[in-house]
Amino acid sequence: MRRYHLCIARYRTTSVVSVTRQTRAPIGRPRGFDADEALERALLVFWERGYEGACLAELTEAMGITRTSMYAAFGNKEQLFRKALDLYTEGPASYGLRALAEPTAEAVVRAFLDGTVEATTRPGCPAGCLGVQGSLAAGDAGEPARVALAEWRRAAGKHLEMRLRRAVAEGDLAPGTDAGRLARYVMTVSFGIAVQAAGGVGRDDLQEVVDLALAAWPPPV
Repeated sequence: MRRYHLCIARYRTTSVVSVTRQTRAPIGRPRGFDADEALERALLVFWERGYEGACLAELTEAMGITRTSMYAAFGNKEQLFRKALDLYTEGPASYGLRALAEPTAEAVVRAFLDGTVEATTRPGCPAGCLGVQGSLAAGDAGEPARVALAEWRRAAGKHLEMRLRRAVAEGDLAPGTDAGRLARYVMTVSFGIAVQAAGGVGRDDLQEVVDLALAAWPPPV
């Protein structure tokens, strides 16, 4: 875990999503640890191990706190995971929302897929995407995380679909373009890149996948 100690900090200057984390100590009761840093360390455990693979002992050891302190500051494991997922969204995965601000649909998708490659293969961070493989293989105990991540992925796809619908309305994409189908295509490529990255496929090879996917992009109207 020590090899990832600078991972989240590298994303601080590029974060565009404001997430309120209710981790402040009650007035008059100093906590004695940095809650933000502890949450960052928990995120790295979940990112590397997955929800079920991250046991409480490993989480609290990485966070540098006791189990009692973890419960007091963050709630149970499920609540801690959801807070870590919020942090992941505002940091390593923030490229998704930034991409939506690009001026054309093709530029949006290029930025989105390039961001996927960068985030899932970034030196000093766990490989792959927390939102994709965080609970793909999980039993009953992992159901809360599986549901949370399915919702997270659906939300990402819906944001992209809405942006592509706007592109159709503005004439950037041809009339009659199925924005929902196109968004599913892009999300499937993105999630596939994340899985490949977790399996050790390098950045250059994954960038070739992006280039191939964009080669099939609908031509300008």
